[in-house]
Amino acid sequence: MAETSSQKLIWPGLAALYEKLAPCGYGLMRFAAGAVVVYHGYAKLFLGFAGPVAQNVLAPLGLPAPLAWAYWLGVLELVGGAFLAIGLLTRPIALMLAAELAIVTYWHSGNGYFFTAPRGGWEFPALLTLLYVGILFRGGGRCSVDRLIGREF
Repeated sequence: MAETSSQKLIWPGLAALYEKLAPCGYGLMRFAAGAVVVYHGYAKLFLGFAGPVAQNVLAPLGLPAPLAWAYWLGVLELVGGAFLAIGLLTRPIALMLAAELAIVTYWHSGNGYFFTAPRGGWEFPALLTLLYVGILFRGGGRCSVDRLIGREF
């Protein structure tokens, strides 16, 4: 790991803090990327969101059995998001979430860039897609269950 040069910092006194916290940075990003989708999965599985997602999103995309896909996405987001957050099966989960979010990005692409647009734009789904691709490339990292058990895809 590269050492933080205090000569390049605006506040050189923070170099020691940055060095101490740097190993936690990737794990924190991976945790947030997993945790952010957990509630979406919960909503699909337990709050009745699977039906509207199937009818308004998946059926227009031409997917067969859209309700089954909506429930699968609920499981992926709830369980897969939790697994990604703790770094378990990191690469396979990141691959599946990247594929899902790439489709979500495509679905939102006609709404404009800003997610505050009606029906939401594509900025946040694209960001998550790229984040999941980065996690796929990097794996679980030092603060992950994958590393703890000594096995990673």
